[in-house]
Amino acid sequence: MSHVTDTVPAPLFEMPLSVRWRDLDAFNHVNNSNFLTYLEETRIRWFESLGEEWVTETTAPLLAAVQINYRMPIPYPAEPLVQLYCERLGNTSVTIGHRIVSRDGATLYADGHVVMVWVERASGRPTPLPDAVRRAAGSAEPSSTP
Repeated sequence: MSHVTDTVPAPLFEMPLSVRWRDLDAFNHVNNSNFLTYLEETRIRWFESLGEEWVTETTAPLLAAVQINYRMPIPYPAEPLVQLYCERLGNTSVTIGHRIVSRDGATLYADGHVVMVWVERASGRPTPLPDAVRRAAGSAEPSSTP
């Protein structure tokens, strides 16, 4: 069993989940692809919780990279918790650390990070992070990058 023993910063955002029957694979635990769906949904909910513009008709975030460590299978039934952290804040990107843990925090199911880059929709070129994302992520980031 993978226990949560490392020290992690306070999360930017947490979202509880309920594992659905359809999330399971032939081994009766959450299919690895659903871990990514859980993380995506949590990121979108975090962006929406900012209460300010984070996507526009001209700019949008793209997933540039994803890294995930599968530590333990998530059984059924389960009520995991997804936690997001800011690992790095750049001019046009933010690296968001993530953890999927049991509600009591005793079991680490997965961890890793994603890199989100904001781009101009028309050109596909990077564009500065939205102010709302920069403020929210910057308030919890360990060390900002110019």
